Amino acid sequence: MSDQPATNHVLQVIPEMGTGGAEKTALDIGNELVRLGWKSTVASNGGRLVAALEVGGSIHLQMKLQSKNPLTIIANGFKLARIIRSKNVDIIHARSRAPAWSALIAARLCGVPFVTTYHGAYSQSGRLKALYNSVMARADTVIANSHWTADLIRQRNPWAAQNIVTIHRGTDFEEFSKNSLSKQRLQKVKDSWAVDDNDFVILKLARLTEWKGQRYLIEAVAQIIGEFPHVKLILAGDDQGRDTYLNQLLDLIKKRGLEGRVVLPGHCDDPAAAMASSDAVVVASTDAEAFGRAAVEASALEKPLIVTRIGAVVETVLSEPEVAQSEATGWKVAPANAEQLAEALRILLNSSKSEQSAMGKRARAYVTANFSLQNMCDKTISVYKELIKKGL
Repeated sequence: MSDQPATNHVLQVIPEMGTGGAEKTALDIGNELVRLGWKSTVASNGGRLVAALEVGGSIHLQMKLQSKNPLTIIANGFKLARIIRSKNVDIIHARSRAPAWSALIAARLCGVPFVTTYHGAYSQSGRLKALYNSVMARADTVIANSHWTADLIRQRNPWAAQNIVTIHRGTDFEEFSKNSLSKQRLQKVKDSWAVDDNDFVILKLARLTEWKGQRYLIEAVAQIIGEFPHVKLILAGDDQGRDTYLNQLLDLIKKRGLEGRVVLPGHCDDPAAAMASSDAVVVASTDAEAFGRAAVEASALEKPLIVTRIGAVVETVLSEPEVAQSEATGWKVAPANAEQLAEALRILLNSSKSEQSAMGKRARAYVTANFSLQNMCDKTISVYKELIKKGL
């Protein structure tokens, strides 16, 4: 893609720059904008990724954009408008609902294009919540991070259908490559998990929250541990203050006699090394993932993969009956179903190393062809170019 004049300036707004998919996407787009000679600014309440954002050349502005207080949202809208005018911002791009309302106010006050990316399913239980969610569909261009998400937006906001563009979440396949990981990084992860060479390590990498399905995976392992005593389950993820759920998981582990076979190591700051250090990866979500990057990252590392058949994850994994087993890149099971998870694990554990390797190679080929970081960046910046060209 050709460079653009340095006068082109994109302002992304997001509640915080933590470690989730929306935050990582903001970082990736910011890095690409800078690489192309654009100006990149991100406004948020801060977080782990701010340092990486600034190293990449983007500017970070500290704002309380995580607040859902209506008065704060309005005040943030006027503050963003002042930023747009003072910094000659050409595009404002919102990646979450509260800051999107502020961004909408600012965009309309300043007459600049407004873009949103629909990163999540966003629960919608009534008219008030539907109104709150609708801001994500009120943009000049609405980016859906999967076909499943695009369908959801159309169902909820049919009036926005003509503005929806699907751009799948992109993954840096150089980062998620077996050849890019040092032995030291892998050993550090293994040491933190206390695994040895005899263990078959199954990894679930997600924050500890009920809809991520950790309890069903524990129950599944309990069903197969007698047949496969060398299995070790790693539930890596931050509990984010959910002490009740964490304690429920610990109680279940004890109740099922899985102490030492199920490990909860906390936050993982090196997901690539974590996945590469495992023998298999499971995405056990019980609610729909709007994209599900863990499945793509595991596939990129050629790991055997089991996912639940819900949401957009089904777009990232090929399995029976949609394709022949010889073309499959993983297994899909019903959500919230420990029995099906256990059966998929049995099939995986009974498969040969050569079968697992062949599936892993198919998985990497599939995701690199369809879900690359460069593809996501190119398509997103094309959206910016088109809006600037139109002079919206």
